[in-house]
Amino acid sequence: MVELTVNGVRRSVEAEPDTPLLYVLRNDLGLTATRFGCGAGLCGACFVLVDSTPMASCDLPLWSLTGAAITTVEGLAADEPNGISALQQAFLDEQAAQCGYCVSGMLITASALLARGQTPGEEEVRSALDRNLCRCGTHNRIVRAVLRAAKR
Repeated sequence: MVELTVNGVRRSVEAEPDTPLLYVLRNDLGLTATRFGCGAGLCGACFVLVDSTPMASCDLPLWSLTGAAITTVEGLAADEPNGISALQQAFLDEQAAQCGYCVSGMLITASALLARGQTPGEEEVRSALDRNLCRCGTHNRIVRAVLRAAKR
């Protein structure tokens, strides 16, 4: 039995300590917005926030998460009255998702950037999102969405 705090809720799961977090999120907790991409922590599709830091959940063993606060894309709007964060709304407004596969990781990384409380410029947004890969080529729309959310 492994204890995790995911999106502010303490959860118990039956899993081996070396199980990657991604599998527990998707298969045991039903939080399927976090995607499997490369399986090697290189593409960003599986990013979640671990104590406010974006991390690849595909190669993050459960044993390393003792006492950590994990936030998935489903948890980004947990405190929002309408169920969607300003960042998520900006992604919709800018039509920043084409296939949508990378979007959860992009949202996670961008939310960590915006949580710093500063208004980032375009280069800072591009730098922050550098580890997140998008094969559809919507990077410019994604950057515009993050900049739009930063203004809100």
